[in-house]
Amino acid sequence: MKIINFLLIFFITFALVSCSKKEEKISLIKENNLEMQMIEAYNEGLKEFNKGDIFFAAKKFNEVELLYPQSIWAPRSTLMAAYSYYSQLYFTDAILELERFLDKYKNHPNTDYAYYLIAICHYNQIIDETKDLGEIVKSREYFTVLIDNFPNTEFAEDAQFKLELINEILGSKELYLANYYLEREKWIPAINRYKKIIEYYDTTIFVEEALYRLVELNYKLGLIDESKKYAALLGYNYQTSYWYERSYNILNKNYKKTKIKKDLNKEKSLLKKFKKLFE
Repeated sequence: MKIINFLLIFFITFALVSCSKKEEKISLIKENNLEMQMIEAYNEGLKEFNKGDIFFAAKKFNEVELLYPQSIWAPRSTLMAAYSYYSQLYFTDAILELERFLDKYKNHPNTDYAYYLIAICHYNQIIDETKDLGEIVKSREYFTVLIDNFPNTEFAEDAQFKLELINEILGSKELYLANYYLEREKWIPAINRYKKIIEYYDTTIFVEEALYRLVELNYKLGLIDESKKYAALLGYNYQTSYWYERSYNILNKNYKKTKIKKDLNKEKSLLKKFKKLFE
């Protein structure tokens, strides 16, 4: 009887061990199949991208993330989906993918690229200085984050250049609004806008006209000392400027230009930076 009980326990134990091994093997096969599906989906996405079908390509890249979200291919696929949309100028779709990437894959090695691409997507939607500033502000925000957090990357250098161009656009926007108020004889709002250009956009090409307008408006309002102050500032920085020529003629015939020596090498005008690019 004891022998029968022993044999019964033995066979039950053997059966349980066999079942557990069989289940483990089946699980391993499923996992391998899942990885193969992921690789196939990624390769198919690349294939469709190269053929120009960016919507189907993006769909396949998203499928990779759904199949295996913990793999190293998941964040890469999200970036590829974003780039697919960007390559055909579908900026809104690209931005959505990139925002999801930045939220989901924090501290990823390609985070600098994600910030650069999302900034470029907003930057490419800038129309002109008279339109809504939303895209300008967002692109500046992302370029700034890129420069602050990834200063030594290849993307940071171009981001800095783009920020200078954005600064020009914002300065142009302020000048547009200031001149709008000037044409309608709203002197105080106009003065405030011109002052804003002097304070925040002093490296742009619009600062010369802003200084001249401050000379003109302060003189018109009877603030002669203020007018002379801005004329002197204009003369110090832009002695040969057309706007300076106009400014000292406003005050009186006896008002003479003050020739002040200055170190031209220290000037940081963006206009001069532009010239160097084409030399």
